Amino acid sequence: MENVTYITGDGVPQSFLPFSPAVQAGQYVFISGQASVDDSGTIVKGTFEEECRRSFDNLGKILKAAGLSFENVVQVRNYVGSQEDLAAFNQIYKEYFTAPFPARTTLIGCLGDLLKFEVDAVAMVKR
Repeated sequence: MENVTYITGDGVPQSFLPFSPAVQAGQYVFISGQASVDDSGTIVKGTFEEECRRSFDNLGKILKAAGLSFENVVQVRNYVGSQEDLAAFNQIYKEYFTAPFPARTTLIGCLGDLLKFEVDAVAMVKR
């Protein structure tokens, strides 16, 4: 496809599942769901806080590989496993994003038992 780049490279978490970590289409970068995984895609279990931070750190690795930062993010979708973790999520979220905040959706109780948190995002190259 014309004007489409697939974001890969050193430090970008890989997956054995059939998806690209991120795809740049024009000036937008669409980042697939990032969870608490190591660089080879193996799930790293931990507390909610540990899994949430690792997920955001993985998002940051992909943004960096695309030549971007958290400041370029225009939309974030968050998946929080348990209602009890919502307050912790909002605190951690503010460590990665600052005002003016990107558009945001947060779904709760949708992950099953495998993950405690997942995040996907859309970033804009020229923001």
